[in-house]
Amino acid sequence: MKQPDQDTPTEVGEVSFDGSTPLAREIQDLARRRQAIASTTLPLPSRTRIFTISNQKGGVGKTTTVVNLAAALAKSGARVLAIDLDPQGNASTALSVEHREGTPSVYDVIVNDKELEEVIQKSPEFDGLFVIPATIDLAGAEIELVSMVAREQRLSRALSRFLDEFDIDYVLIDCPPSLGLLTINAFVAATEVLIPIQCEYYALEGLSQLLKNIQLIERHLNPKLQVSTILLTMYDSRTNLAHQVAADVREHFPDEVLDTIIPRSVRISEAPSYGQSVISYDANSSGSLSYLEAAAEIARRGVPR
Repeated sequence: MKQPDQDTPTEVGEVSFDGSTPLAREIQDLARRRQAIASTTLPLPSRTRIFTISNQKGGVGKTTTVVNLAAALAKSGARVLAIDLDPQGNASTALSVEHREGTPSVYDVIVNDKELEEVIQKSPEFDGLFVIPATIDLAGAEIELVSMVAREQRLSRALSRFLDEFDIDYVLIDCPPSLGLLTINAFVAATEVLIPIQCEYYALEGLSQLLKNIQLIERHLNPKLQVSTILLTMYDSRTNLAHQVAADVREHFPDEVLDTIIPRSVRISEAPSYGQSVISYDANSSGSLSYLEAAAEIARRGVPR
């Protein structure tokens, strides 16, 4: 019996299925991507990779990127430490760890000289995913740090001591959308910067200033720091503006921009309200697959030279 061609409409009962429709193509693409991810084993880095995820512009998917990349890397078998350095504590919420006022947190590390192992929590998301939470106490930390010796290096020194004792493949640091002492601590502690860029109007606004600030920190405080990764987020393929922004960013940063683009997705937005990453909330969604692909691309690129 002759089988129908994939692009030929077929009758199933009274329902017509056309393999050439946009919906059918989208379903086929998602299935292909799921299969490719399932059959991939990611390489682990030979030494710990420490990322600060930063953008002085708010609302670009910075915390969302920290949470979902951390979950995606942990799902792939890596040991991942997410450090929430934002007083709002949104990354702590999304990774379902305790961060009520008074909970041992990153505040105690950078202000009260506690060790990271004293405040670390295991996320229920995946084995191998650990979190240093942020509490509201962190809101006053910038003022308290002003008078401290080596105030820019508080996190870096604590993290170095921790990594001497514990085996971690990736550290992802979420920082507030401003260049204060908390963000500077994040830059000094990291070796790589990942910048999420929203595919909308004003996407590049403030980026040149951010890059200048990173260069200043590299020159005076952390010579190992470099912008290694740029991730395009909140991409809406239906708009010409999103295509244009993506093209502009790729033109300016051809080596840093990942091929993977994170789409604007309801599932990505919903997941934090359930205390989950989109990776565990809806593993088959386009948002989940995109973050898994971005994590795979970061892993394959390896430590930049």
